[in-house]
Amino acid sequence: MTKIGEWVEVCTSDAIAPEEAMRFSHGERSFAIIRSLEGNFFAIDGHCSHEKVHLADGIVDGNIIECPKHFGTFDYRTGEARALPACVDLRRYEIKVDSNVVFIKI
Repeated sequence: MTKIGEWVEVCTSDAIAPEEAMRFSHGERSFAIIRSLEGNFFAIDGHCSHEKVHLADGIVDGNIIECPKHFGTFDYRTGEARALPACVDLRRYEIKVDSNVVFIKI
């Protein structure tokens, strides 16, 4: 059982290419793990706040991830909704990389 604030292993750092997103599920929750062009990792709620489509299936461009269904966008660094129809911000989660392994703090 995962405790609040526990670090959970996601993948190796080379499993996600720059400007790509990966779906990660843990228990009943789903996340989008994104690697920026600079190589930094970010984690946000996995589903678009508009229609609950998984964002890992969307396009990453710069600091933005675009929902694949209605093209709402979010700044994956902050979770902020940036373009309609997305208007509710997403939660952002801490990420760390240790010995080439990516972890999310849940």
